[in-house]
Amino acid sequence: MFEHTKAFSGFSVDDVEEAKRFYGGVLGLPVSEEHGILTLHIAGDRDTIAYPKGPDHVPATFTILNFPVPDIESAVDELGERGVKFEHYDFTDPKGINRQGGPLIAWFKDPAGNVLSVIQMD
Repeated sequence: MFEHTKAFSGFSVDDVEEAKRFYGGVLGLPVSEEHGILTLHIAGDRDTIAYPKGPDHVPATFTILNFPVPDIESAVDELGERGVKFEHYDFTDPKGINRQGGPLIAWFKDPAGNVLSVIQMD
């Protein structure tokens, strides 16, 4: 039934214009908006949508998007220069990078509070 469809992912935000500014401006992703829904053009030809949920929006408590990077140090530094604030947990270093095994990863949030990451892929 679905073997020939182009499935896509989506998540909610409380302010589509603010999400557009963040994803398009701060992160530098190609974005488009139609009918009040923001489309992030990121995963090959599999787009991701951010749809408005308004005042009852609840941010995801898990990582909704992982952005693979070749050098996590550079990515964290560059995003920090763009105003991105990284999350700090008991297991992260002062920059917010988890170095406790597995791939190097650092988490941050979008303006709606959804969790994103940069992850160094070897």
